[in-house]
Amino acid sequence: MSRPPSFVPPPGVRAHMLSTDRGEFAVLEADAATSRVRGTALLLPGFTGSKEDFIVVQPLLAAAGYRTVAVDGRGQYESPGSRDDEAPYAQAELARDVIAQAHAVATPVHLLGHSLGGQIARAAVLLDASPFASLTLMASGPAQISVSQQQRVKLLRDALTVMDMAEVWDAIQAMEPPEEPGAADIDEGLLADGEDLRRRWLGNSPAQLLATGRQLCEEPDRVAELAAVGLPVHVLSGDRDDTWPIPLLDDMAARLGAHRTVVPHAEHSPNTDRPEPTAQALAAFWDRHP
Repeated sequence: MSRPPSFVPPPGVRAHMLSTDRGEFAVLEADAATSRVRGTALLLPGFTGSKEDFIVVQPLLAAAGYRTVAVDGRGQYESPGSRDDEAPYAQAELARDVIAQAHAVATPVHLLGHSLGGQIARAAVLLDASPFASLTLMASGPAQISVSQQQRVKLLRDALTVMDMAEVWDAIQAMEPPEEPGAADIDEGLLADGEDLRRRWLGNSPAQLLATGRQLCEEPDRVAELAAVGLPVHVLSGDRDDTWPIPLLDDMAARLGAHRTVVPHAEHSPNTDRPEPTAQALAAFWDRHP
């Protein structure tokens, strides 16, 4: 589970509902903090995550000239969605949501997906690449997650079939200690507390978690399809990752002919582990593909 440094938008970042032709989505939006706007980026969080996972990199990207819009997907934290019907969370439906979000924000946009968000971003590009200037896959691999992570997701999905969200949260807390930040460049006094994380967890739709958890465990390798699209791709990760091993991400980048960034001293969430070098790498890549 990702652990953002805060759930309170910093100066220059505003929370609001983004209206699209597929409904409303909760977003955190930061305008470029420079006289020249270099572009707009749409940021998709991962499984059990939220828009707040980008709350530190957004001001950094604003300073580099980029407007950013971080989105809670359908049924994720503060975005509405069915709590008992999995059909709206089919990958193709979530991909159509992303295309609608891009059109509502401004096109073309730089699309970034973290983990599960990367799989959904890839599906959106394969469905219609025209709204996008580039694609960044952040800690998101070519196919299904590692066996150890599949086992964790299966445990969660099994629990969701017999417990409510509050009971599952209590079980998770009993099984493992709270996550620690991954880097020294986050002020520990700003870390989100347990109640923030619990509130986010309870905001998620159980049906969304069931459907997207299955997708993580069953995703086929679509690298060749993505390479054929011809969109500029950036594969970014920490130097450690137990969800998709680093050699697997290296190989995917080579198969895509993608730009590759490895952020030192970061794990599965370089956006929260090491926000400054992550933002620098993102802006540098986007600068090459205006």
